[in-house]
Amino acid sequence: MRHVNYTLKPATINSAAPRDKPYTLTDGGGLHIEVLPSGSKVWRFKYHLDGKREKVTIGSYPSFSIKDARDRHEELRALVERGESPARKKQDDVVERRVAEARSITFEAFAQKWVQETLFYRSAGYRAQTVRWLQAYVYPEIGNKALGDVQPAHVLRIIEKRLDTTVAAERIRVVIQQIFNYAIRKLVVASNPATPLRGVVTRAPVKHHRHLSEDELAAFWKAVDLQGAHATTIAAVKLLMLTMARKVELLRARWHEFDLEAAVWNVPAGRMKMKRPHRVFLSTQAVSILHTVHALTGDNPSGYVFPSIFRGGVPMSDVTLNHFIKRVDFGVSEFSPHGMRGTAATLLREHGFGRDVVELLLAHTEKNQVVAAYTHAEHAGERKRALQFLADYIDQLAAG
Repeated sequence: MRHVNYTLKPATINSAAPRDKPYTLTDGGGLHIEVLPSGSKVWRFKYHLDGKREKVTIGSYPSFSIKDARDRHEELRALVERGESPARKKQDDVVERRVAEARSITFEAFAQKWVQETLFYRSAGYRAQTVRWLQAYVYPEIGNKALGDVQPAHVLRIIEKRLDTTVAAERIRVVIQQIFNYAIRKLVVASNPATPLRGVVTRAPVKHHRHLSEDELAAFWKAVDLQGAHATTIAAVKLLMLTMARKVELLRARWHEFDLEAAVWNVPAGRMKMKRPHRVFLSTQAVSILHTVHALTGDNPSGYVFPSIFRGGVPMSDVTLNHFIKRVDFGVSEFSPHGMRGTAATLLREHGFGRDVVELLLAHTEKNQVVAAYTHAEHAGERKRALQFLADYIDQLAAG
């Protein structure tokens, strides 16, 4: 290589003051220092290769002394002489280093990083569910594997063990795919082992929840009292129908949400599917049931209306209601708790209550138009009348 006459001296570099725009101090052979407006001084190397002008950063001054920078400059010039690009080699070195990191960081460690850095904007419930899936189904299989060693076969094994619940299986696959997509964006890995498995999970057709006819509803209502269960379980089943609430909204309710004197229940937005606060106007029958429950659970430290009778500090499990209703013998084997909402909604619509009122009772939102958030007062009178009608009509049906 041709010898380079370097010209910069420490005094020249040290006295170089920052300006409004970056400027350079040339040392020789394409090596120069760029003085930035911030006052930082950076060694760079400009060169021509294959008819193109390229530039590569060597390091900052004084961390890279004049001698260090010139030694590195000679190495980079040798690459150019051989027809190799120092800039591309630096990029390749970064990729290789990150691939090496991928070989050392475990899937579990990176997944925890992904949860922290990407799920902070999601709801607490969504994050908790995602972490539960990872801890229960993913970490036991690939948690200790190096991120770069995870193969599609490993992911397939996880999915196949969850095919009894196809929705959960596909969502777990998507979580793994999202983690690897994030790793790709971070240049930690180059491929995603979950992507080739799209379509492996065939989801079962959506099965709509069975609604009850009026005769079936009468039989169900009478059978609930005869089934034999804890008083709070029976109360929860009845209140599901009388409030038209979802299980998660009711079973995690706390006493401070209720004003039994005013006969209202204010469900906070965080527990609602649509993330909007929801007000339930309680019928006299619902208030009576809640007074009975309050005598049993009103003093429990957790504040839950329906605390678990098996474990302290937690609410009644969804499974408790599922199993209870499955045991109720009233001639309909496939009825589930969610079917109560549809049963109540159908009954109200058949007896003249408007669709907008019923949708408000169900805490639904319109999907085909932009609408303002429902206020507590919207159709308050009709909603109150509808839930009282529902309770009175069920009593009439049960009385024969």
